[in-house]
Amino acid sequence: MKRKQLLKKAVALGMTVMMLTGVLTGCGGDNGNSGNGGSGSASGSSSDASETLTLTNVSYDPTREFYASYNEIFANYYKEKTGKTVEVTQSHGGSGSQARSVIEGNEADVVTLALAHDITLIEEAGLIQSGWLSEFEGNSAPYTSSIVFLVRKGNEKGIKDWDDLTKEGVGVITPDPKSSGGACWNFLAAWYYADKKFNGDEAKMKDFVSKIYKNVVVMDSGARGATTTFVENGQGDVLIAWENEALLSIQEYPDQYELVTPSISIKAEPSVAIVDENADKNGTQELAKEYLQYLYSDEAQKLAGKNFYRPSNKDILATFSDTFDLDVDLCTIDDFGGWDKAYADFFTDDAIFDEIYNM
Repeated sequence: MKRKQLLKKAVALGMTVMMLTGVLTGCGGDNGNSGNGGSGSASGSSSDASETLTLTNVSYDPTREFYASYNEIFANYYKEKTGKTVEVTQSHGGSGSQARSVIEGNEADVVTLALAHDITLIEEAGLIQSGWLSEFEGNSAPYTSSIVFLVRKGNEKGIKDWDDLTKEGVGVITPDPKSSGGACWNFLAAWYYADKKFNGDEAKMKDFVSKIYKNVVVMDSGARGATTTFVENGQGDVLIAWENEALLSIQEYPDQYELVTPSISIKAEPSVAIVDENADKNGTQELAKEYLQYLYSDEAQKLAGKNFYRPSNKDILATFSDTFDLDVDLCTIDDFGGWDKAYADFFTDDAIFDEIYNM
């Protein structure tokens, strides 16, 4: 199903939820919200099997298609297990913006965001209990991705690696790290490449990455917005993208785009967590945990692969070797000292991103 069709269905669902539950609190901007739910009357612990349970999942931009399908298989699983009906309300937007919306009152029961730091911000606001990162397997990341380049068919500018993004006349599309988790992964992948290229010479590294960002022609607030700018609006020569976004674009437009895997990329870990404050209030704590745990099931892992996310289950990942380049050199967030350090070093005000962007 095309993105526009999914978005129309999501908007329609959001309108229905709003009529049923009243005005919902959300965040503005490029969020693509389909509703923000979270009514205390929807209890996940009720003994009434005929009751319809509701759950709100606040997610980031590129997961729209995956969760549209996952919510259906989870509802079927939960119905068979408990006899209860589950309806999941989705909200999508830039990961950083989505995190702020939860802090400001969006009553998410669970968050499935692009990077752990965004969830840490919600924890620091007192809405998520400490220790969430180890609550589920693999740093609470049931699927992963990497960062690749999407170019137009024929690759007229000959883009093969990060060096080519610094060349004069190459128009780059990438979202803003201040609002997009995917954009943070993009930046770190480029920085790690520069680190290896210049043997840790920070001045040369900053100059290199600055040249990439001087070539950015549009900087959207979220990854899906950046994809729309490149794919549907025809701007730029190359999109720095989540691997899953690039593969989805090629699936939808097979004769128009090509994927380029750089020599060095990063293992991107989109994390998930229960928003304990809201789940306790809404009576959805048990349901929320079941919802996130089922992401690790074989059925959900295969679905993730079909939606171009890398399953965390290595055996299932291996079955998608024709889809993913499993030999690419991937750094990890640990190479940057973890997300707390990485965010402080690169993305807080006046940190390295601001410095190189203003060079």
